[in-house]
Amino acid sequence: MTSFSSSVAHKPFSASNILGGKQVLHADPRSAVEWIELVRKGIPAPAIDAVLGLVDLRQGELSRALDIPERTLVRRKKEGVLNCEESGKLLRLARVVERAGEVFEDGSLALDWIKSPNASLGGATPLSMLDTDLGADSVMTILGRIEHGIFT
Repeated sequence: MTSFSSSVAHKPFSASNILGGKQVLHADPRSAVEWIELVRKGIPAPAIDAVLGLVDLRQGELSRALDIPERTLVRRKKEGVLNCEESGKLLRLARVVERAGEVFEDGSLALDWIKSPNASLGGATPLSMLDTDLGADSVMTILGRIEHGIFT
């Protein structure tokens, strides 16, 4: 069982929890406007480690998924905050993980799905599509189909 499912199984799936919660974010964003404000200000760098732990990724995998060089992630950890673009990418990943958790109702199943090749994505993994808005939209569309029992 992954650390995601054991850590979040009894909590509501939320992007905030995936990013480390109020303890890391120093905020409790609940609306799009609040998230936008946080992204513009910059998500605190400890959210990187929160995502790595909860989603059970290595830093190199996260770097590829977000299209942020691994050296940049290391530098941001030292600096303490991600820039606006990086924050948006990290939030995008957290929102997809949140949605997958809602659809599968099981953290372990959600993470397995995110990391597994998907025929609807031409054999790519959902995780590998998150480096672009269009890719993330495609993943969210597939999750919507799964939720409604449409598997093609």
